[in-house]
Amino acid sequence: MSAPALEVRDLTVRYRDVLALDGASLTVPAGHLTGLLGINGSGKSTLLKVVMGMVRADAGTVRVLGRAPHEARREALLGYVPQSEDVDWTFPLTVRDVVAQGRYGHLGPLRRARAVDRVAVADALARVGLTDLADRQVGRLSGGQRKRAFVARCLAQEARVLLLDEPFAGVDISSQASITALLRDLVADGVSALVSTHDLGALPALADDAVLLHRRVLAAGTPDEVLRPENLALAFGGAA
Repeated sequence: MSAPALEVRDLTVRYRDVLALDGASLTVPAGHLTGLLGINGSGKSTLLKVVMGMVRADAGTVRVLGRAPHEARREALLGYVPQSEDVDWTFPLTVRDVVAQGRYGHLGPLRRARAVDRVAVADALARVGLTDLADRQVGRLSGGQRKRAFVARCLAQEARVLLLDEPFAGVDISSQASITALLRDLVADGVSALVSTHDLGALPALADDAVLLHRRVLAAGTPDEVLRPENLALAFGGAA
């Protein structure tokens, strides 16, 4: 039996006096896309950043494909699409430059791109529909195009587990549908993904299963099970 794509157990994170995560546990099965639901401040981004090594946990364990997270990152198994506000869009990188970052773990000791790396970048750009914009400064893209550029970085990286932090924030309906279709294609190819969102309407078309988070896990299961009114009331209150 294969190891889960991601296994989080009893994860606790504090930012000084703020309890961001309180013993959160969840599993992303291999070959699944799991939606991570919750309001702003529920701990979704914190959980993803712990897995990526950007935030240190106070307690708990994380395994990625049976490995410690730092091992999965070193082996380029783990890809990350950040929130827009976590990116400096004024930095002078082209779309091609951003996607090429995904090849870093595959480069040799001299860190020089080879033909195979250039092909991987070109293929990733083509798959997300950004070939014609490859030489454009990344900050000049639309919201949906920016998200697709970072998904392309994961493709070039050949990551097996993807973490996406609010990929539908600030994108139009057409871009949301395009990103959803791309993620479903990747999962069909054997990639696993954890996608954080507060967009309840997007979940049924997006995810195989879902986790409802508010510092701790309130519910987990199929989208229909998690989206029951009694569960949503716990996390969203009147906003549900």
